[in-house]
Amino acid sequence: MPDLITPVLPAGSLSATEQPMLAGDGLMLRPWHDGDAATVRAAFDCPSIQRWHVRRMDADDEALAWIEECHRRWRQESGARWAVTDGRRVLGQAGLRGMSLAEAYAEVSYWTLPDARGTGVAVRALAALTDWSFHTLGLHRLTLLHSTANSGSCRVATKSGFAVEGLLRGALLHADGWHDSHLHARLRTDV
Repeated sequence: MPDLITPVLPAGSLSATEQPMLAGDGLMLRPWHDGDAATVRAAFDCPSIQRWHVRRMDADDEALAWIEECHRRWRQESGARWAVTDGRRVLGQAGLRGMSLAEAYAEVSYWTLPDARGTGVAVRALAALTDWSFHTLGLHRLTLLHSTANSGSCRVATKSGFAVEGLLRGALLHADGWHDSHLHARLRTDV
């Protein structure tokens, strides 16, 4: 029987350390750095990424601010974002938001750049992030939200073992307005 009461890392344990690199099935998840600003800006200029976000970036300083926000979330222990790479180039993003060590909970997020879509990058990155979240952080529950119109994200969630738990009406604001959302979740005790 799995250990159901494994303590999570105490508050202050993340902010006192460097954000780790995570390895997963031919991918490396590493912290974002300033040298990635052009890639971040290109990602948010991509129409298919813009469709599922309300944010656009029109200048390099906005991309640098986004990267600094990643580091700030780590220091505040409220979330983390990793650049997903194949060792040569950035392929996408995987992250945690709304993270609470005390409540052993976080929401996962991800996107992939156009060249990486359809290659399993999001599923492999999500697997590495999920494993680290459950086995290193000791989180109990991860959730995943996506627009009901985003069938690609639904496939990634399902392939990654995130069960559909329900529908949230008008839960996500995207570039074209409010969207209903599928709620997926995975527990550390899920097989």
